[in-house]
Amino acid sequence: MSEIFGVPTQALLGQLLIGLINGSFYALLSLGLAVIFGLLNIINFAHGALYMTGAFCAWFLLNHLGLGYWWSLFLAPLIVGAAGSALERTMLKQLYQLDHLYGLLLTFGLALVIQGLFRHQFGSSGLPYPIPEALTGGRNLGFMILPNYRAWVILASLVICLGTWYVIEKTKLGSYLRAGTENPTLVQSFGVNVPRMITLTYGFGVALAAFAGVMAAPIYSVNPLMGADLIIVVFAVVVIGGMGSIMGSILTGFALGVIEGLTKVFYPEASNTVIFIIMAIVLVIRPQGLFGQR
Repeated sequence: MSEIFGVPTQALLGQLLIGLINGSFYALLSLGLAVIFGLLNIINFAHGALYMTGAFCAWFLLNHLGLGYWWSLFLAPLIVGAAGSALERTMLKQLYQLDHLYGLLLTFGLALVIQGLFRHQFGSSGLPYPIPEALTGGRNLGFMILPNYRAWVILASLVICLGTWYVIEKTKLGSYLRAGTENPTLVQSFGVNVPRMITLTYGFGVALAAFAGVMAAPIYSVNPLMGADLIIVVFAVVVIGGMGSIMGSILTGFALGVIEGLTKVFYPEASNTVIFIIMAIVLVIRPQGLFGQR
């Protein structure tokens, strides 16, 4: 069996695949956080809880309405996005003129409430969610078997991330969104309903989290703690990439997933802390993040 730096090639490539899968979720979740912070200036600590809610939506749709994975992938983001829009209209909009700390505290409290409700109802054990029949099995790449569902997760995440970046950075709608955060009065004078645009933007950001939750359900199972376990890492990804940087969140998410996977091969003891070590180094050298603006 061939080796790279003393590590069997098959084991190394397997960890790279796991790193890409984890990176797909890091990128998708950090993208939602970056959209919300970059356009609304809200540090949305409820993001992990809404990611978990998306997974539970898929579980409910399957077990109570008989709607499978593909329907859930479409409906769960809409349901969670609508709930997020309602939260923005009723609670978060009162905090826009205040310090960021107030938004962080409110969303942190919301995360605890949402997580507590699901934990009270379902406990802490995971609920199984089946892989859709069309994506079962795998492909033999010669050096390893690539599960079809894992390949789908990576591809879908890339498409959603790059599509979101293109809309925000390269289209007229995206220019309205960016301008609306800097000079809402001017944008409103062009006939744009800025409050509605802000609400829909927040709804879209949390819909991305719900989309990631549905994709995660067949891999990690559905449980009330799945968001709490992930959100701290995702915040580190956003800080490293640059708060509010769309492309920074995407590139950093995938890159850190791969780095984490490689660390599990070469130095397993550091695999749980490597992202935070990188964050500390980046904050010392470049406090605004790799792609952020000063």
